[in-house]
Amino acid sequence: MSDNMQIAQHDPHAMTRAESEEARRRITLTPAVDIVEDAHSVTVWADLPGVPKDKLDIRVHDGSLTIDAESVVPVTHNLRLSHAEIRAPYFSRRFTVSEDFDTSRIEAALKDGVLKLTIPRRDEAKPRRIEVSVG
Repeated sequence: MSDNMQIAQHDPHAMTRAESEEARRRITLTPAVDIVEDAHSVTVWADLPGVPKDKLDIRVHDGSLTIDAESVVPVTHNLRLSHAEIRAPYFSRRFTVSEDFDTSRIEAALKDGVLKLTIPRRDEAKPRRIEVSVG
């Protein structure tokens, strides 16, 4: 029996090395974003370094837009990792989306670690010019 296992048996709150490593790995970061709004849409750029498309989850529900992602630190196929100081972080960010925007038409693109979301305004929420009649 290893020392780690003996400690875990005596203290039910103690973590094994694998559990401790998993807990450290699960640290969630808030990605930096840039948001630009114009008369037609709002565009959100989120920095998600190391995140592949299959580890990206974007959801919208009840006026809430959620971005959840997991970055991947590539390891060569035949390499056995004995020590790593780089953790693959999780990213999470939530936004409230105004009813002025059409969440059913959100466009998303991921390129070079940057997620670009474009949320168009509803037609009735777009600014329009009012013609004035004389007389």
